[in-house]
Amino acid sequence: MKRTRFNEHQIITILKEAESGVKVADLCRRHGLSPSTFFNWKSKYGGLEVSELRRIKQLEEENRQLKRMFADLSLEHHALRDVLSKKG
Repeated sequence: MKRTRFNEHQIITILKEAESGVKVADLCRRHGLSPSTFFNWKSKYGGLEVSELRRIKQLEEENRQLKRMFADLSLEHHALRDVLSKKG
């Protein structure tokens, strides 16, 4: 996965600067990013606070773990069902 130069906190800070009235072109020049990157960030992170973003990341990680647990249990269930059907 591609690593970015900016973490989520920095991205949200840059977006807050734009909301406060700083021109997008000036922001992009100062931080060394393209306008398309800025607008992609705005569509993804627009209106979020840092605490909300942390909570979303935490929920996504929990969701990944639950999906992995479900897949493991489903595999065990199917294996046990196959074993039982062969015995009977």
